[in-house]
Amino acid sequence: MHVVITGATGNIGTSCIATFAREPAIRQITAIARHEPKVLYAKTRFVAADVSRDDLLPLFRGADAVIHLAWAVQPAHRPEELARTNIDGSRRVFEAAARARVSSLVHASSVGAYSPGFGRMVDETFPTSGIAGATYSEHKARVERVLDRIEAENPGLRCVRMRPALVFKRGAAARIRKLFLGRLVPSALYRPGRVPFVPAGLRLQCVHATDVADAFRRVLLRDARGAFNVAAEPVLDSNLIADLLDARVVPIPKAALRAVVALAFRLHLQPSEPGWIDLAFNSPQLSSSRARDVLEWQPRYSAVEAFQELIDGLYDRAGFATPPLEPLRG
Repeated sequence: MHVVITGATGNIGTSCIATFAREPAIRQITAIARHEPKVLYAKTRFVAADVSRDDLLPLFRGADAVIHLAWAVQPAHRPEELARTNIDGSRRVFEAAARARVSSLVHASSVGAYSPGFGRMVDETFPTSGIAGATYSEHKARVERVLDRIEAENPGLRCVRMRPALVFKRGAAARIRKLFLGRLVPSALYRPGRVPFVPAGLRLQCVHATDVADAFRRVLLRDARGAFNVAAEPVLDSNLIADLLDARVVPIPKAALRAVVALAFRLHLQPSEPGWIDLAFNSPQLSSSRARDVLEWQPRYSAVEAFQELIDGLYDRAGFATPPLEPLRG
């Protein structure tokens, strides 16, 4: 099997390459990213290309499957630039995959594609209209509609939508910090006992990047179609997060928290747009029973272990040897 991966040097992409390189059924991996890394993987050829503008058809011809991971979260202050990568780039990937007549197209959607449903445990039939005001969520929902069209126009193309929860691993810590937290938060603050408080009312799900990559691998090896939620247990509520960080839970009105984040974002003090607060307090919880039943998928890491890896990596300024995941310096 020849597999093409877009966005191959990111958090999920690097885990997919490492996982696929150990899979005997996969003989060749074409890894596409805007910048080629120095790291080498077995069976893997890296190609520098931008999904928003480069010709993808020659890269997809002869492949058995395309896995679309390429996605932009920054620069959040330039949403039109994000749309070029996320919406236009995704459409170009899907259309090129169809024209190249690959057998399978696997798209990395997200919990962010789902409509508001905080406190509800949902399966893959829950509406995917996104959460208004959160650019990431709105884009994920719009790309699902693009894939609806591609799937309807190409009945011979096997389409799969993976919808993971928050995806963590130690090697992604520097990237996550740059994308969401910025440099104003000192590394020492990520040690237990240093975090001043955790807002009340949170209910987050996460999953280790290695387990997400294993779910992608299983999709490639089966005639599976449709959507799959991918999340580990337990759900991380405010009390559990506070216990892990040795912090206090403090009731803070969502509107006040959003206003603070919006102000800091507007002043360029931190990189996260306020829509992430809407996402955190409105997203439903994911039932992964379909992935377990159809893919026989079972996470190796608990949500607590994945979260702890991230926190340890944030403290250590950990990263990985690809351009998006490079460790923080200074």
